[in-house]
Amino acid sequence: MPQLMRLGNRRILLFTLILVLKGALAWFVVFEDGPSWLTLWTEIPFFWVVFCLIEWFAKKRKLLYYTLANLLFTLLYFTVLMYYKYYGIIVTYHAITQAGKVTQVGDSTYSLMDPYYLLIFVDIIVLGFVLYWIRRNSARSDKPFTVKPIARPVLGGMFVLSVVLCIFNVWPNRASMNENKKAEEMGILNYEVYTIFADSTDDSEPAPMSEITQEKIDGLKGIEKVAAPVQFGAAKGKNLIIVQMESVQNFLIDLKIDGQEVMPNLSKLARENFHYDNFYTMVGQGTTSDAEYVVNTSLYIPKHGAATEDYVKHELPSLPKLLTANGYDTATFHTNDVSFWNRTELYPALGWGRYYDKSFYGDEDHIAFGASDEVLFAKTVPTLKEMDAADKPFYAQVISMSAHHPFHLPEEKYKMQLPERFEGTLVGDYIRSQNYADWAFGKFLEDLKTSGLWDDSVIMFYGDHQGVSLYALDGKEEELMEEVMGREYGYTDMFNIPFILHAPGVTYPAKQSMTGGQVDILPTAANLLGISLGDQIHFGQDLLNTQSNIVPMRHFLPTGTFINDKAMFLPGISFDDGTSYDVWDNSVKTDVATKEQSDRALALLHLSDSFVEQLPLREGIQE
Repeated sequence: MPQLMRLGNRRILLFTLILVLKGALAWFVVFEDGPSWLTLWTEIPFFWVVFCLIEWFAKKRKLLYYTLANLLFTLLYFTVLMYYKYYGIIVTYHAITQAGKVTQVGDSTYSLMDPYYLLIFVDIIVLGFVLYWIRRNSARSDKPFTVKPIARPVLGGMFVLSVVLCIFNVWPNRASMNENKKAEEMGILNYEVYTIFADSTDDSEPAPMSEITQEKIDGLKGIEKVAAPVQFGAAKGKNLIIVQMESVQNFLIDLKIDGQEVMPNLSKLARENFHYDNFYTMVGQGTTSDAEYVVNTSLYIPKHGAATEDYVKHELPSLPKLLTANGYDTATFHTNDVSFWNRTELYPALGWGRYYDKSFYGDEDHIAFGASDEVLFAKTVPTLKEMDAADKPFYAQVISMSAHHPFHLPEEKYKMQLPERFEGTLVGDYIRSQNYADWAFGKFLEDLKTSGLWDDSVIMFYGDHQGVSLYALDGKEEELMEEVMGREYGYTDMFNIPFILHAPGVTYPAKQSMTGGQVDILPTAANLLGISLGDQIHFGQDLLNTQSNIVPMRHFLPTGTFINDKAMFLPGISFDDGTSYDVWDNSVKTDVATKEQSDRALALLHLSDSFVEQLPLREGIQE
């Protein structure tokens, strides 16, 4: 009994030690420098605030409350680990509200987990047995187990000191641009609480609608008005087909592994048409659905969450609406269920005439989240032919999905033999799944050409988002990516996706190296089809009339990240300690980014947010 009493008096130290070890694991995974004495300085005061409250208010079952607090802290640290492995940033309550998506992409989520992460839960199992043993033996004893309470003055002093230390950790670091740096300086737990209060007290005003003009947007981007845009209306009256390829990155174009071409069909297409090789994904938490949103609205993704959650409440300007107003039929094709990522609301908000989802494609030949790319393309082409036979042109967006993370392709779908060193790795699985997707895509290209659609359509191909996350690679996979790239794999490579443009009579074999992003697809399509954007706010620019560009980035990278014509800039605590990476070679650091460009990128994001938030709500939608 005396031993248990002494243990009770030391429970704060016991649980502090347990949680410090868990915090150290999270810091080891998330922060470049790993755990340090700063870990103790930032995390322990937060633990003690909670422990003091338990000691003060809990009259009985204090060990149980300590165990529950330990469980909550553990779940939070575990969530931080898992979220970082894919998104590369610290999870906040905004993302936690989307936890339901985890069950729908379970295989993708669980593949990110290293087995040693589960050690973070071991002590909770042990404590569960201890609690059970204490309760059982207390019931049999005439003298139930008791613990000596900590003196109130000691508790009060400890609580005040801990709160002061938490504030001291938060207050000086609240202005940091880089969320990961901010979390490292504040401490993970302090940062989580800070984001809640920072959002609730955010008094930044949206820009007035009267000030959100195309002239202002173009000025921030450095766009000069062109009196007669090149190729305006060069494909007037043609169909528009946009193919969104799952997880395709630009390094796959012309890539060979031991003499085997990974994506022969897409690579041939790139060589024979306009291939924009300095083009970037601009998605956020909504990944694939965010790509659909950005491409079809030429607006940026929201600061928090997926565009399909809040932005779809509004009357969005969009490419489907624009083309419908100009006599086009419109449809979108995706083998997943339309309810996933709230496409049930996204598609009406974008103004699609109709959609084809799982109810059309069925679930045969299932890969990832639905019917395979083979089924997608085979069943889509006849519908496109029917649309082409009508008396008006059409716009169709086709979204592939078989090469989705974690790239677990059924063995019967293998189309290439991987070298032994790639087997069982994320990199190898990614390459093999993209090889299969390219094989299915090749059948689609053949059908487009034999049906006559190829010659009667503007056709665009792009990757929706990154496939090989820099944050999820281990040592062996980093070596494989260095072999594939011929140099270190980095940020610019991860977000660089291909954009390939085929327009009859306009395009020819050419590599186009001006900077672009998914937000630029809408104005490029509108220019070719001869449709004016004079009355439609858009944040992209026509790539056929572009010499310079600035692409603000969000979510997967710190706030303030942007790409200009030569570099990708990532801020540190401020602009001054940020880093610029050459867009052509991530291992080369440059100084071509300027504070003025950073400010312009942030201003563009603010204008886009302000614009969407003030758009009228769709009919039948209430706040």
